[in-house]
Amino acid sequence: MPTSILRSFFFRLVSLATVVPFLLLAPLMGGCQAIGALAASYEATGSHEVEPKYDGLDQKSFAVVVRASQLIQADFPEVVIKVSIDAAERLKANVNASGYVPGDRVVDYLYNHPRWVARPLDEVAKALGVDRVIYVEINEYRLQDMGNSYLWDGVASAMVGVIEADSATPEEFAYRTQVRVTFPDSKNAGASDLPRAAVNTELARRLIDRVTWLFYTHEELNRAKY
Repeated sequence: MPTSILRSFFFRLVSLATVVPFLLLAPLMGGCQAIGALAASYEATGSHEVEPKYDGLDQKSFAVVVRASQLIQADFPEVVIKVSIDAAERLKANVNASGYVPGDRVVDYLYNHPRWVARPLDEVAKALGVDRVIYVEINEYRLQDMGNSYLWDGVASAMVGVIEADSATPEEFAYRTQVRVTFPDSKNAGASDLPRAAVNTELARRLIDRVTWLFYTHEELNRAKY
């Protein structure tokens, strides 16, 4: 295949910064080798677009309701507030919703109405005045494995569900899934490598990514680490 055709084809696939080094090496490597190397580089460093798993927030108002066990909140008292606020703001910026309740207001409401946990979520939606409740139940959140207190081994997982208050079955989840993230990517990092606060912050950020990415089109690395 002529070199000019190869160049035109791959300029359409990857950025100029990625392509140029391989084009310079192509005469030495041979056409097939250059193609293989370029494809491998793109696979390792590129990204792709991911569609939302649930698109029912369009022109609907929403609130993010986060729950975690008392054990999790005792060890990480900030996690429910952080996920509530950051997830709501992220969704506000990326979905075409008609309105939303800021996360701090949702947290205040839930704190002042502790019996909300015994009520159907569609009643919570009505109380908050929204069409959708995005319910996030954090069922695991830890920074270390119980058997090893020297190395970081962060894990966060949550059930994510959507209540459609204006549907025929508002008491049932219209969408439901499980998300799970880990940090750090290296299993040999300890306190001398990363402070506890940094591990906690990144683990929470990754959890928020996975929760909110369910609801809008976004870019993910081809070889995502979480």
